[in-house]
Amino acid sequence: MKEFKTIIEAYHKVDFSERKAALATVVQVKGSSYRSPGARMLMLDNGRWVGSISGGCLEGDALRKARQVIMSGESRTVTYDTTNDDDYQLGIGLGCNGIIDILIEPISPDSSNNPISQLEAFLKYENTGAHAIVFESESDQILVGSKVALDDKGEPQCATTLKDLFTSDLNQVVQNQKPIIKEYATAQGRIKVFMELIQPGIDLLIFGGGFDAKPVTELAHVLGWNVRVTDECVAHLVPINFPLANELQSCKREFVDQEIKITPFTAVVLMSHNLKYDEEVMRQIIGSDAPYIGILGPKKRADKIFKTLKEKYQIEISTEQMDKIHAPIGLDIGAETPDEIAVSIISEIQAKFSNRSGGFIKYRTGPIHQRDGKEDQVFRQVYLKNFFPKRKAD
Repeated sequence: MKEFKTIIEAYHKVDFSERKAALATVVQVKGSSYRSPGARMLMLDNGRWVGSISGGCLEGDALRKARQVIMSGESRTVTYDTTNDDDYQLGIGLGCNGIIDILIEPISPDSSNNPISQLEAFLKYENTGAHAIVFESESDQILVGSKVALDDKGEPQCATTLKDLFTSDLNQVVQNQKPIIKEYATAQGRIKVFMELIQPGIDLLIFGGGFDAKPVTELAHVLGWNVRVTDECVAHLVPINFPLANELQSCKREFVDQEIKITPFTAVVLMSHNLKYDEEVMRQIIGSDAPYIGILGPKKRADKIFKTLKEKYQIEISTEQMDKIHAPIGLDIGAETPDEIAVSIISEIQAKFSNRSGGFIKYRTGPIHQRDGKEDQVFRQVYLKNFFPKRKAD
């Protein structure tokens, strides 16, 4: 979601009386690439851009193609084949070993087809949605760049023809928590569609406004996460200490389950340094939808919390609940200082939500990116699907 936010912020700063713009979206990757489908880049006619579609190797040529799209006013898909190291048609040997399809769309602020408007809609999603983009078409009736969105309430947003064609598959994307590439044979000709999964960004909820919470909020902000800090002591919630937090909330421990919102996209971190406070908070959040709960401190401290829950409140932590609890918190990177511990915590949360182990990539036996084994198609890594509520397909 951070890339969406960054692009939208840059878009609203553009003076369209003087500048023109286009949006590039990676819609298909076969083999290897620096970015996976769903990556986007806002390009201006003066050569500036925001976001990225590669590691910097394709942006220059994409800018040239964007100027052509801006002039014609018609969306087009550009294919880059980087599998041949000796192919210097782009001026450099890329060595990425992948075939990348990029959809480039002209941006008109007053148009109902403004692609930035769709990105702004995604930022409002509170649950999982899906988005279909036509990037190849033999039909005069269905143009490249045509879209259908299935919003976070399961409602299709589009013209009737495409809605009827895509809605069932978009529901499957949400149900399976997996993007797909789909071909359709219409009466007017074949079309090819990228269907991406749209999920809210990670919501980081920190219990405890101590000095060591500050670097955690700062790193989470850099990643574009929504950051909330709560404490029952108002004196701990000084705005100058947490300038990058989205929300500071004072809440007495006994009212956590009534006043604090927790969703399937919330990562909870307990770092209050107050054992009794953490015990009461854990009692109220253990049954919540949060897929991640991290407890700062040694393992013995967490064991004391679990013992109190069992003996005082008769709460027996299930295996499924224990799977989402991380105590001690963080990845094992030898962290000592508050800043290093923050890196450890944020890295573990990212690994958890991406369904990764957090180990050294050099020892990974499979591909770095998620792939379809049949077609070597690369997809964006999505969040842990086992924790998230699914909607029934039509």
